[in-house]
Amino acid sequence: MPERVIRFYFDYVSPNAYLAWTKLAALAQQCAYVIEPVPVLFAGLLEAHRQLGPAEVPPKMRWMWTNIARKAAIAGIDLNPPAFHPFNPLLALRASSLSLAAAKRHTLISALFDGVWVRSLHISDPAVVEKIANEAGLDGRALIAQAQQPESKGRLRSQTDRAIAAGVFGVPTMIVGDELFWGYDDLLFLRRFMDSGGTDRGETSWVAPKPSAVRS
Repeated sequence: MPERVIRFYFDYVSPNAYLAWTKLAALAQQCAYVIEPVPVLFAGLLEAHRQLGPAEVPPKMRWMWTNIARKAAIAGIDLNPPAFHPFNPLLALRASSLSLAAAKRHTLISALFDGVWVRSLHISDPAVVEKIANEAGLDGRALIAQAQQPESKGRLRSQTDRAIAAGVFGVPTMIVGDELFWGYDDLLFLRRFMDSGGTDRGETSWVAPKPSAVRS
């Protein structure tokens, strides 16, 4: 039987990752899959693939905020503007990468996403991350101390490097087996794929064309 695991690659800086996370647990439960959350640094993905982030393209940024608000409203997901955007997510990502029991990790991730996108908290601040962790039933002080150790920093770098090697180019990305789904909107295709037991990949007769020129 194929491995029934959804690897969820995310960064707290991404509103689409927040939207996807709010829906993913119920989707996984309905399809009898488990979620393996993988924190990665979105900026590292952009650098590896020589891409600009949405915040670096003003027209795209303006469209993105409208698009996110529309999707949240339609889905009934709470959404408020973050304290700052973009912001430095490193500490929160490192904390979420620590060796925690699955239930505690999921609780922490939910609390941090909620902190940014519902409570408008600035999770670049260690005191804020500590407070959120405490409220989630964890030892916030110990968690912050561990997250600031060199091995925790290295773990996040390794996760990001492995994600790039696996073909991840943005967040959120969901990988099931060798099938990659990118973005909140791809939850529809992820659901079809899981419902079919991995046989419905949505292929058509379309074949990706070869480029006639590339930008140097």
